[in-house]
Amino acid sequence: MKFTMKARHFPYEEKIRAFARKGYEVPPRRLLKSEKDVEGIRRSAAINMAALDAVAARIGVGMSTAAIDRIVHETTVSLGGVPAPLGYEGFPRSVCTSVNDEVCHGIPSENVILKDGDIVNVDCSTVYQGYYSDSSRMFLIGDVSAERRRLVEITKECVEIGIEQVIPWHVLGDMGAAVHAHARKHGYSVVRDVGGHGCGKEFHEDPFVSYVAAPGTGMLMVPGMVFTIEPMVNMGSDEIWIDDDNGWTIHTDDGLPSAQWEVQILVTETGHELLSW
Repeated sequence: MKFTMKARHFPYEEKIRAFARKGYEVPPRRLLKSEKDVEGIRRSAAINMAALDAVAARIGVGMSTAAIDRIVHETTVSLGGVPAPLGYEGFPRSVCTSVNDEVCHGIPSENVILKDGDIVNVDCSTVYQGYYSDSSRMFLIGDVSAERRRLVEITKECVEIGIEQVIPWHVLGDMGAAVHAHARKHGYSVVRDVGGHGCGKEFHEDPFVSYVAAPGTGMLMVPGMVFTIEPMVNMGSDEIWIDDDNGWTIHTDDGLPSAQWEVQILVTETGHELLSW
């Protein structure tokens, strides 16, 4: 598979122009990753997933979210990576840990102790030799209620449906609409104001990836694009608020639980490739 970016050798130039003439939103060339870029992202992703595997092996009742942060930091650094969140726009930790009604960007703390019945999202991002990877997983702590377990399971299904909809020369809105429809089918809402993003050469790149988009809208998915699929699915309302005390943590407005899984995906000539999960 080649993603050659040199002038006169870019394989999709004319096809992209044809879609643009039809009125489609097309990605600028800077968003399309070369074969070298993709290999760099894969290596970063291997570290990212190793950090999440290390968390999975040890997480449980009585662990502080600060302890999760230490696991991620130590694993990432030991494998030659750098935790991307640490210091990013002032973020103070190496990973995000969002518990129960925290939608995303939860800050690890010695004072937040995981309890029986909690659900927690661990959102891990890595830089390795200049390339970024990003993925997150949900963890069920102890004896979790059927209601919360179902939320986590349906959210994972939403991501799986989104992955299936990553088809070259289709638009992002088709993927987002499919994710939204599955969540709504099960009585859940999807956060509108926070979504996925391009990722690879930078932590956050264009495009913004919405999971409440209308079919037939959004940027064209072109081979070489790399972005995240990470719907934040709420048990209740899609309304959210940001914690003024730390300026980061986003909560559900009604205090009901939220769940999120995140994968990083490459659009290929024939479909897609999961890079980080």
